[in-house]
Amino acid sequence: MSVTTQWQNRMEALQGKASVRILALESSCDETAAAIVENGRTVISSVIFSQVDVHALYGGVVPEIASRAHVDACDRVIDQALRDAGMALTDVDALAVTYGPGLVGALLTGVSCMKGLAYATGLPLIAVNHIEGHVSANYLSTPWLEPPFICLVASGGHSHIVRVDGYGAYTLLGQTVDDAAGEAFDKGARVLGLPYPGGPLLSKLAEGGDETYLKLPRPNPEGRYDFSFSGLKTAFINHCHKLAQNGEPLRTADLAASYEKAIVDSLCEKAALAVRESGLTALCLAGGVSANRRLRAQMAAVAHEQGFTLCLPEPWLCTDNAAMIGSAAYYRLQKGEAAGLSLNAVPSLSLL
Repeated sequence: MSVTTQWQNRMEALQGKASVRILALESSCDETAAAIVENGRTVISSVIFSQVDVHALYGGVVPEIASRAHVDACDRVIDQALRDAGMALTDVDALAVTYGPGLVGALLTGVSCMKGLAYATGLPLIAVNHIEGHVSANYLSTPWLEPPFICLVASGGHSHIVRVDGYGAYTLLGQTVDDAAGEAFDKGARVLGLPYPGGPLLSKLAEGGDETYLKLPRPNPEGRYDFSFSGLKTAFINHCHKLAQNGEPLRTADLAASYEKAIVDSLCEKAALAVRESGLTALCLAGGVSANRRLRAQMAAVAHEQGFTLCLPEPWLCTDNAAMIGSAAYYRLQKGEAAGLSLNAVPSLSLL
């Protein structure tokens, strides 16, 4: 009997089990994370090793350095997740790993690690889309949540509005036509002289600023629910450069507040429109940008005004973590979707 067949048989047995515990690994970018999740809804343990300090020296993520750091950290975070849960590998029912999208070397490190662990233990392996993981973080923060609902996914590399039709079933409603929201935040932060990762620092700086100081364009692509951040980013950078060339001081807090407001306005407007026109009653946020305080507050105000339910993952579940991967994997397991030993990294993997 092949290893893949053994995994499939164990998956079928697990589909009727009352309590399924999945050990998940996430290594798509610059965090190495492991977690144990029960039934897709309960986090038993979660460990996150961040490489931010290393990459800050270069002003951004260096793929080769990230891959080497993952190689060093994978075993350590898995061991720590098991210790924190008071469990052994024999207490785990299945394994899960992110296989895309992301940095190819970083993804390969995690996929190779978990394929080896699955082969050695006989535990079935489930392959998870990183973006689906971000959506699934809402199941951990809001245990009563069930599809269908609208989800705004906003991160450093992705800006999507999706209709979650069911577990693992998605309809793309809109997306960015150029820069992602998190990318726009980071590029704006750089021109203000903020170190990497700039997005959170720009948001912190904006808390003391005047959001009406600088009027920025709100690009409106042809797609009803699509985003465009390149134009307002360029207008912001050009304004800052013009001030510098004229020898005028940068009112950094006011600039940050104006820039942040422009990005958040676009996200809120498009997401709220999608909820209204879908006829659904719930909107979920996902991705690193969903930890932004202004976005969370402004979206909450819009939800209250327009009468729909807003679900917000806890801030630590917005950024990359393995708990969200374990949640998504549970629903893939229920469909019997075991990966094989031929599983490979897919850096440009699409959610749809």
